[in-house]
Formats: sequence, structure tokens, C-alpha cells
Amino acid sequence: MHTIVFTAASVWMTVLLAISIVLVIRARSIPSRILSLDMAVLISVALLVLVSDVDRVPYFLDAALVLALLSFSATLAAARYHEEEGDLFS
Repeated sequence: MHTIVFTAASVWMTVLLAISIVLVIRARSIPSRILSLDMAVLISVALLVLVSDVDRVPYFLDAALVLALLSFSATLAAARYHEEEGDLFS
């Protein structure tokens, strides 16, 4: 039963990841690209957590945590950069 749930979850997350990557490429506005890239990274974080649970290795959780924190910071920086039109640190 556990393998069926893992397979279904991993297939579903892979489909969502592919859709979000396509959205990053095809989105017309910069805010849509920023949000879809953030969504792709968060789906990748969820995949890391899922693999960590199945393989029983804790270092994937560490990688997921670091990736989530970097993604949050990068999204804030990109939104601020886009809002101020190129003046990131003032």
C-alpha cells in the first residue's frame, strides 16, 4: 500500500512540476514567471521530502529545508527587483 501511495504522489508531483516549468517558459508577465518558478521549486521541495520519507534518509530533509529557504529569499528579492525596476538594494 505504501508503494502505491508513493508512486501516485510522485507521478502527480512530476506532472505538476512539468506544468509549472512550462508555465515559467510560456508566461507573458514577469510576476507570473516569478510565481511559477517559486511553485516549481516548492514542488521540488515536496518531492525531496517524499523521497526522504521513502528512502529513510534525513539529509534530503536538510536539502529540502535549505532549498525552501533559498526559494523564499529569491522570490522576495525578485519581486522587489521587479517592483523597483532594477534598483534592488535601495
